Amino acid sequence: MATRGFPDLGSRPADNSSAAGSRAIPLDATKEEPLAETPPVSDEPAVRYVALDEERPDPSIIEPGRALALADFAPPSLGAGDRLVRFAYGLGLPAGAVHPFRKRGKTRLTATVTPPLPGDPAAGKALRAGHFLIHGFKSPIADTAFSGPRLPPAFERMVHGFRWLRDLESGGTRAQCAQVAERILATWLAANPKPDPTPAWDVGNVGHRLLGWMVHAPLLLSGQDRAFRSRVLHTIEDTARWLDRRVGKADDRLSEVAGWCALVAVGLLMADGKPRRLYGEAGLVRALGELVGDDGGVLSRSPLCQIEAIELLVSLRACYEAVRAEPLPQIQTMLTLLVPPLLALLHGDGALGNWQGAGAVSAERIEQVVRASGVRTRPLRDARQWGYQRTSAGKAVLQFDAGPPPVARHTRDGCASTLAFEFSHGPERLIVNCGGAAFAGGLIPLRLEQGLRATAAHSTLTIDDFNSTAVLINGRLGSGVSEVEVDRRTLSAEGTGPGATRIEASHNGYVGRYGLVHRRILILRDDGTELRGEDLLVPAGRKGKRGMIGVALRFHLGPHIELAASADGKGVTLSLPDGSLWQFRSGRDAVGIEESLWADGLGRPIGTRQLVVTAKVPRSGESFSWLLKKMR
Repeated sequence: MATRGFPDLGSRPADNSSAAGSRAIPLDATKEEPLAETPPVSDEPAVRYVALDEERPDPSIIEPGRALALADFAPPSLGAGDRLVRFAYGLGLPAGAVHPFRKRGKTRLTATVTPPLPGDPAAGKALRAGHFLIHGFKSPIADTAFSGPRLPPAFERMVHGFRWLRDLESGGTRAQCAQVAERILATWLAANPKPDPTPAWDVGNVGHRLLGWMVHAPLLLSGQDRAFRSRVLHTIEDTARWLDRRVGKADDRLSEVAGWCALVAVGLLMADGKPRRLYGEAGLVRALGELVGDDGGVLSRSPLCQIEAIELLVSLRACYEAVRAEPLPQIQTMLTLLVPPLLALLHGDGALGNWQGAGAVSAERIEQVVRASGVRTRPLRDARQWGYQRTSAGKAVLQFDAGPPPVARHTRDGCASTLAFEFSHGPERLIVNCGGAAFAGGLIPLRLEQGLRATAAHSTLTIDDFNSTAVLINGRLGSGVSEVEVDRRTLSAEGTGPGATRIEASHNGYVGRYGLVHRRILILRDDGTELRGEDLLVPAGRKGKRGMIGVALRFHLGPHIELAASADGKGVTLSLPDGSLWQFRSGRDAVGIEESLWADGLGRPIGTRQLVVTAKVPRSGESFSWLLKKMR
């Protein structure tokens, strides 16, 4: 499997004894450049990679992976009396039975919470004007189906989870917003008078709804209608009682965490809530221990879920602060674990990469979430268990999906993205994934949801347009990739030339159908101006299968990039909005240009293009080399 036109990027270091005058494949058909030699591989792969802005460590910043370890998430230690109360409440005894000689107080709130997270002012003003603004799509509140399974999943989570309360709080004064909140709540209660098997009573939506009611209670209880206030308070109690029995039956672990957070919040803020609080804290601690891997990444591998988990814990911590109680220590421990993996998926513009259905969530929102967490840390570069590799060099950032897809019980908007990558330089994104599956139903049509989760919607290799992992309905994934091998090392520099970071990964998603392992090697120079890659198809057994297969390497491009093809068809010049010039070069086959789309952080689909290298190759295996280099 000789690579045509590039030095060998496989398991062995390239031979650097090239004859004088050797030439690489020209980046421009009219011009040649000297051969770019691959530096020798260091014998020590375990190296900490330090960016230029990290040379002076700040002692107040926690080093991810060094000062952190997953705590023992056992139920909180309690005295004998409180243990008995927690045990009895867990058996289903009501709070009055747990304390039979205590006079039961009225159903009331004992404190109000200062919302710790700002919402979207534009969405808040839209609510005041009579519209939901969800992922860029404006929908009249009067036309919204508040009951039944008729809303897209993204709308279900926003409407039934009352996540719009945060936006409304940011959209005006309390006097301006309270009537809107009460009106929407009254409409929702009329449409959902009792629990039923619809999305309104999904454990995750109930948890978010109940927690939102606690955090934003003044918006819902500020009116002069005493009967309505009493109805809302009794609805909170009834909903919490329903959740007591159902929280362990959530569809996924994050939904369960949302349910436990809500129960703890109700226990903290409602009168006579101590038994529920003790019960909820024990359940929350157990669920948190099962939510993330050892490196702090949620098991769904979704950055949107990572953000959601942080927001849930930040909101719950605010409830503790409202009653002047000491938060569970596991809350801060978990926040300290959750933030570094999230930072690993940020590009140079501070916004999120498009992974597992996410769009490019804005730098402003990410900054708000991280600031609210109170955690100061650096990105986690080698998140092996979460599955993402990050390399920063100069102004360049490389993100690489080097992990198997999430298992079915953890999946949300799951994508077949194994061995895809994203690459940015400064504020400009060069290579991206489409993203946006989690926003489908807004400006992104719902019919595109499964296509945006497919392998072809990511910057990686496909065989015969088959997904590396089966993409199923309802955000689930089927069989496919089950094993991913990763090797990361530093390539030392020779002379005055720059060194590089080399990441090699392989997956078995095509072994069952084609008997081939896909291996991808990425080498990013330390100055961030050159990214070399090689994609290999290697027979899984000793004997390769016969016949030919169709292979496509897709490189989805960031928005607003102008393209010009080279004369020989194997190169494309990329002109970026900041005026810089890059060139992509294929080592063996012509490069085609096709239409694509990219989802921004507001869920808007932006038309872009993609570079596609296609070929018919034998089932015995083949290799494809390519180069992306900054020219100006």
